[in-house]
Amino acid sequence: MTEIPSLSHEQITALFSRPDGGYAFARWGRPIVPIVFGVEADTLQVVKGAVEAVVALSGHKMAETDPELGANLMIFFFRDWQELLEVPNLDQMIEGLQDLVVRLDDAGAHQYRVFRFDEAGAVRACFSFVRMSPEMADIPAETIALGQAVGMIFAWGDGAWADRSALGLVQGAAVLRPEVAALIAAGYDPVMPVAATDASHALRLAARAAVLRENAEAAAAQMTRDVAEVADPPLPEMPKHEAAPQDREQ
Repeated sequence: MTEIPSLSHEQITALFSRPDGGYAFARWGRPIVPIVFGVEADTLQVVKGAVEAVVALSGHKMAETDPELGANLMIFFFRDWQELLEVPNLDQMIEGLQDLVVRLDDAGAHQYRVFRFDEAGAVRACFSFVRMSPEMADIPAETIALGQAVGMIFAWGDGAWADRSALGLVQGAAVLRPEVAALIAAGYDPVMPVAATDASHALRLAARAAVLRENAEAAAAQMTRDVAEVADPPLPEMPKHEAAPQDREQ
């Protein structure tokens, strides 16, 4: 069996680095309650199933309702950024929505996320927007769903996964790469803080991920029903897509 690869602390630091060079890690501090807009019932189950799988991997929890927001993970699928301006009350949840839509439309962006945080710096809500362009429409729903689930589990840095994919391919099916599975489990380990701004946190994450990586391959394989285990040789990279730009709102 090929040795499971690990992410170095330098690679982890890059995953949580901000444009100004600062380090900012944040995980969810409350149970996740997802709601998905703009998809058919079958696809809805695929998206929610992917979220449930990644949350289970992390050891975090889901719930039926959030006492403050009702749903605290909102995932929107649409074909044109202008459609967001027609969503009732969305402009009350996303500050400067009209200007944001213009900017994303001009840039031809496919994805965008907004995170909100509590007093401890933990994630309390995430709004994820996915524009289903013709290019995106060719990607299997399972792959998009798993990518969205990974994207919301931490408030990643703006350029996270721009140079490599968090997903790999096994027998044509998308699975979470085992080193990423180990990182997610490490980030939600109870001994780790819910938020951190000191880059030394990446050293702790790397150490915890190394300890947990024995179970990472099996956990990553469970991300898809079609694959029983991650096979040798190491996973090929999924095709890369633009990193989702993000806003961090307190």
